[in-house]
Amino acid sequence: MTPLSHILVSKVVAIIRGANPADLLKIAHALHEGGIRTLEITLNSPGALASIQELTEAMGDRMLIGAGTVLDAETAHAALLAGAKFIISPTLDKKTIRMTKRYGAVSIPGAFTATEILAAYEHGGDIIKVFPASIGATYFKDIAGPLPFIPLMPTGGVALDTIQEFQKAGAVAFGLGSALVDTSQPVTDEYLRQLTEKAQQFVQAVV
Repeated sequence: MTPLSHILVSKVVAIIRGANPADLLKIAHALHEGGIRTLEITLNSPGALASIQELTEAMGDRMLIGAGTVLDAETAHAALLAGAKFIISPTLDKKTIRMTKRYGAVSIPGAFTATEILAAYEHGGDIIKVFPASIGATYFKDIAGPLPFIPLMPTGGVALDTIQEFQKAGAVAFGLGSALVDTSQPVTDEYLRQLTEKAQQFVQAVV
């Protein structure tokens, strides 16, 4: 299965931002136990590149590991060398898309308006991250009207009680940050148990 197919099949992308690097493997294992198969490490997290490399080596046969909050081609290059199989950005940067595609990775640039979404797709984005998605699922249905051929991934505002609405509106994947992985909480055994349960709930919601 290609990385793109993997994302489209697994649908849920767990976003880990700001976690203690020492906790990442425990978090990844808890998410995997809950059915999550795609994991994004944001590059504004401590030790992000080393964490991507560690997770790729430890979990790369079971989870697809990628980099998020990638703002330029140079950073994308570093993440790809660390083992990232997909690159997610909050904005549209053509050089970042080109760098990602050069290495055979999945490009998920960020956009919001119809003009930005179309531009991101035409410049090579495989899936377009629509951010913030807090505007609601109706917006995705509206965008899909004139642009039904563009795969969209809502991020920032997707919750357990809204994820099915986004799916019905045409979204192909879902970026889940603090709604799934709250890195402000201490990583205890109870936290990990609850994380596995939440992961299961999100995965089952979009089967």
